[in-house]
Amino acid sequence: MRPSARVQAAIDLVDAILAAARGQGASADTLARNFFRERRYMGSGDRRAVRDLAWRAVRRFGEIPDNGRAAMAGLAREDAALAALFDGSGYGPAALTDDEPVASGGVIPSWIEAHLPALFDAEEKAALLDRAALDMRYDPARTTRAALSAHWPEIAFSDALPRAARLPNGTAIEASEPWLQGAVDVQDWGSQAIVQACLDDDAPALVIDLCAGAGGKTLALSAMLPGVRIIASDTSRDRLAAMEPRRRRAGSDSIETLLLNPKREWESLEHFEGQADVVLVDAPCSGSGTWRRNPETRWRLTPERLDKLVAEQARLIEIAKRLVRPGGALVYAVCSLLPEEGARQVARGLCDQPGWHISLKTMNIGRPVRADGALAASHDAADQPAGMLLTPHHDGTDGFFFTRAIRS
Repeated sequence: MRPSARVQAAIDLVDAILAAARGQGASADTLARNFFRERRYMGSGDRRAVRDLAWRAVRRFGEIPDNGRAAMAGLAREDAALAALFDGSGYGPAALTDDEPVASGGVIPSWIEAHLPALFDAEEKAALLDRAALDMRYDPARTTRAALSAHWPEIAFSDALPRAARLPNGTAIEASEPWLQGAVDVQDWGSQAIVQACLDDDAPALVIDLCAGAGGKTLALSAMLPGVRIIASDTSRDRLAAMEPRRRRAGSDSIETLLLNPKREWESLEHFEGQADVVLVDAPCSGSGTWRRNPETRWRLTPERLDKLVAEQARLIEIAKRLVRPGGALVYAVCSLLPEEGARQVARGLCDQPGWHISLKTMNIGRPVRADGALAASHDAADQPAGMLLTPHHDGTDGFFFTRAIRS
């Protein structure tokens, strides 16, 4: 394909992503797969170039552009070489005009930016749209750091998390020997920090992952707690089914799956009331901490949707509280950077509730934040933190808020 034809193809792909974002349709990754499947004439170099250009446009503009051409025209204003490809030749885009819509502005929608806590300076904000590294969790029972380093000389290991490794973005691991042997699984270091928050000196007898999804944290808990009974519950049969291939690769575990009825979850959970040593609530959220991986999701979020998510998170916290035994822990987590979903949610549902107190584990990752989303001075400060905040700039992870509350 000629360079100008690649630009037009990228415009077409961005148009599809915009339409899906407005209609809460398929994810950008799914759309891209379908887009290229329908255009088998594109070579691998063409597909890579088109995808990179489309994702560059999606990452660049926080306010949703009028259309794909407006997004690409916005990039062209900042890139003379790209602007020159709007020449109307062949299958390329028509020449730019002075009166056509052009995307502009920053990388974060203005209404969302107003919700971010004050700690988000220019560098913190810019990092929210950086490309993410490829993070893994490895199983020491099946491999060693030395073996992994021999297989991937460029691998890096975390000083804060005992089983965390990192490879450059784009590394092909799914055909590798460690992957096929079940020795490694893809998992962001932030997710692994949340798993660590669930662990204590004493092994639990019962762990409930209330919103297990595809089971990444469930499987990590199972690997860290061999033989412990773990209930992986979710309202989506498809999400729970997505865990099965990963379970088979990982080998034996003590996970039991439990399909819940939406809005009637307690009917299937009530026989666990007051019995769980640990309940993990990895709640549905805005996903503002995962823009590095899914930048189009910031076009999908609206104030109304945020309000619905906050209400659902509060409801799930109340269900989880009923499951925890006295002395047990409730670990609440969201892949969000907005205080409404994190620190303020915890302040309403746990910090201010009798019979519960926040007990954060000391970790060499993340920063403690108060209920208003501002940084706390320390874990023992008078302004007692509501939880921990991880950000791409500070921690090199996806953005997460999490906390650990103990029932008296």
